[in-house]
Amino acid sequence: MSVDVLLGLQWGDEGKGKIVDYLADQYHVIARFQGGPNAGHTLVIDGKKHVLHTIPSGIFRKNCINFIGNGVVIDPVTILKEIMHLQNEGVPVKERLYISKRANLILPSHKMLDAASESAKGKEKIGSTLKGIGPTYMDKTGRNGLRIGDILSSAFQENYTKLKQKHLKLLGTYDFEFDLESLEKEWFEAIDALRSYQLVEGTYFINNLIKEGKRILAEGAQGSMLDIDFGTYPYVTSSNTITAAVCTGLGVAPQKIGDVIGISKAYCTRVGSGPFPTELNDATGEELRRIGGEFGATTGRPRRCGWIDLPALKYTCILNGVTQLVITKADVMSNMEEFKVCTSYSYDDQTSEELPYDLCQTEVTPNYKSFTGWKDIGEKLPDTLDQYIKFIENYLEVPVSIVSVGPGRDELINLSMGDLIA
Repeated sequence: MSVDVLLGLQWGDEGKGKIVDYLADQYHVIARFQGGPNAGHTLVIDGKKHVLHTIPSGIFRKNCINFIGNGVVIDPVTILKEIMHLQNEGVPVKERLYISKRANLILPSHKMLDAASESAKGKEKIGSTLKGIGPTYMDKTGRNGLRIGDILSSAFQENYTKLKQKHLKLLGTYDFEFDLESLEKEWFEAIDALRSYQLVEGTYFINNLIKEGKRILAEGAQGSMLDIDFGTYPYVTSSNTITAAVCTGLGVAPQKIGDVIGISKAYCTRVGSGPFPTELNDATGEELRRIGGEFGATTGRPRRCGWIDLPALKYTCILNGVTQLVITKADVMSNMEEFKVCTSYSYDDQTSEELPYDLCQTEVTPNYKSFTGWKDIGEKLPDTLDQYIKFIENYLEVPVSIVSVGPGRDELINLSMGDLIA
C-alpha cells in the first residue's frame, strides 16, 4: 500500500482538519508529519467545535490509528491539554494515539527564546505564534535537541538542564524579562504523563503498517506557501510543509507516496506578516473575514483576506504533485454579485504566471479575471460556482474532487467519481 497525502496549498488555515476528519473512515491510519502546536485544525462535529494542535484529525474515528511522526515538534503541556479535552469528550486517546520517539520536544526555554527573538525584530517581526517552534527546530538541526524517546532515559533530567543552560545564555543577550520556573513544573508533570503513552520507533511502526496493507493518510499542517525552502521566505515556518516532508517526517520512501490531495479556500487568507499580492484591505476583505470567521485557531489573530491566487496555487500544485483538489469555504462567497480571481502577475516589466524568486522584495501587481457570484448553495453546485470550479481545474490542470460548503462534517459536495473518495 502507499501513503496518501493531504496538505494545504496556501498560507495555512485552508480547512484541512475537516477534510481529514471526513476522509478518516476510509483510512486505517492518520499521520502528522511536520509542524507543531503553531497549527490548529478545526473540526465541527455534531455542532460542536474542536481545535486540534498536535494530535491528528482522525482521533475522533473509531478503529483509526493516529500517529505523530518524527518531523513534528511536541510541546508536552499543549498535547496533554489536548488529550485531556478529548478524553473528557469520551475519546479513548491512549488506545488510538502513537508517538514517534524521534519527535523533538519543545522546552519552556524554547518559548522564551521565540518570544525574545520576535520582540527584538521590532517592525520586522515575521508573525511567529510564539510557541517555541523555530528555536526547537534550530536545536534539532544543531544536533542538541531533546526527543520524545529521551524522556525514558535515566539521564533525561541532566540532558534537560544542559540544554536549558545553553538557552539561558542566549536569553541573556536579549533585553527581555522571563520566568522559566513558573513554566517548568507544569512541563515536567506533562512529561511524566507522556511516559505512559504509546511511544514507538516510528520508521518500523509506519512501514510495518504499510506492509500489512493499511491505508495511510499523511496530514499536513500549515500551508505550502509557508514552506521553509519554497515559501515566502523569510515569512515562513520552520519546517518543510510540502509532500517531500512526508518521507523525512514519517520515515517512508518516496515511492510509497500515493495520491496527493491539495486543499485551497475559494478565496485566500494569511495570518501574520509577509507578502500577500491579492489581499483586500477594504470592506470586501472585512466581509470575507466576518462571514468566514477568519480568526486564527491557535492565536485568535484576525486573518488577512483576499481573492484566490491561481499562480501561487499552480506553483504549490507543482511542488506537491497534487492529484486532486478540495475547495473549501465556497459558502462564504455566496451572495456576492461579483468576485475576482488572480490569473497572472505583472512585475519587472513583464506579465507572468510564475512567482518571482523573492515575493517579499519584488513589487507585484495581480491581474484579475472577474466572475459572477452565486446565491445560497443547495445539494449541488450552482451554475456560476460550477463554472468557477471548472476554470480552476483548467488553470491548474488538476481535478476538483470535493467542495466544502459549510463548517459541519457533512457539509460537503462530492464531485469525485474515483475510488479515493466514496
